Amino acid sequence: MMTPPNVHAAEPIPAAAREAIDALLTSGDLFRYTAPQNAPVALLESEFANLLGSKYALAVSSCSAALFLSLKALDLPRDARVLIPGFTFAAVPSSVVHADCVPVLCEVGDNYRIDLTDFEAKLDSVQAVIISHMRGHTSDMDAIMSLCEVRNIPVIEDAAHSLGTTWNGRNIGTIGKIGCFSFQSYKMINAGEGGILITDDADLVARAIIMSGAYEHNWKKHPVLQDSFTKWQNQLPLYNLRMSNLSAAVIRPQLPELARRVTDGLTNHDYVAGRLGTSPYINVPGPLPSERRAPDSIQFNVQGLDEAEIRQFSQACEARGVKVQVFGLSDDNARAFWNWQFIPDLPELPQTRAMLMRACDVRLPVALTRNDLDAVADIVLDAMAEIVGPARSYGT
Repeated sequence: MMTPPNVHAAEPIPAAAREAIDALLTSGDLFRYTAPQNAPVALLESEFANLLGSKYALAVSSCSAALFLSLKALDLPRDARVLIPGFTFAAVPSSVVHADCVPVLCEVGDNYRIDLTDFEAKLDSVQAVIISHMRGHTSDMDAIMSLCEVRNIPVIEDAAHSLGTTWNGRNIGTIGKIGCFSFQSYKMINAGEGGILITDDADLVARAIIMSGAYEHNWKKHPVLQDSFTKWQNQLPLYNLRMSNLSAAVIRPQLPELARRVTDGLTNHDYVAGRLGTSPYINVPGPLPSERRAPDSIQFNVQGLDEAEIRQFSQACEARGVKVQVFGLSDDNARAFWNWQFIPDLPELPQTRAMLMRACDVRLPVALTRNDLDAVADIVLDAMAEIVGPARSYGT
């Protein structure tokens, strides 16, 4: 019997975080605006912007908050239509609704990326676009930006799962007008909760900073052109979506670990993908030519099985100790668009639905050993062999 690894375990938080937290607890300075300068959140914003190659960063309570503030900072009219992929997490359309806008869904292909034909067909009817690099799978950003720039449509990158991913050598999150990242526990940097947005637009980040909760003159503690703030003070609502110094203290010591985690995550992913690819019933979509991924999970499509067999396969994996989530077959899955019942006139996306009914998801934390990876692959392949039987497994 193969011993399954704990694919939900996270790396230990670096000791430097514990030291920083002890100092904060001693001082009691947990609020980001208590200190006149160099508060942990302010230092995190500077370090993260430098890491990604962006001018400005704003740390907030979650990636959902970052997406919401991005839409509000764009100053879109009420009921503006925002194009999003049909395969994303429910927080994305939720942020659109929360910002008093209307989500417009487009089809996604078998490789989990935006269907550019459907995207272009719907583009003339929208005022903004959110590109979700879902589970770290990057859509063709050259084509997307070309289509949007000619129409003067702003692009927000939902890079919650893509910290460390690059497109033509450029960091994901820096290609659109705004990039939004997550520090939730299942992401490359773990703070339990937390998010951050980046941009090169001083006026836009000034609006986001004020709305995030920089009341009165706290915005003076942000290194942004002060003229960008003065015209917006008291003109915008405050949503109080700030990050605390405690969260920043947990995040900052992990930033130097990012490069290693990206390398290890990609190595782990590609090793397991190679092993799973030996089954004719499993297809792992490869990266696009311009994409270098930073994965901490693996997605694959089950092929040649009917729905009942796919369910049996998932159950067989779980019985062996590895959770294989089939996006479209999990009850109330927040990544299945038909469960977003808060969207009026929810459209049908037949191509995306068909993909989700056979798309599987398995976590692969970057700290897994080669033996752990082999155990995961062995369990998945063994479960598949159980379902298809020896005759089908040999293609006869």
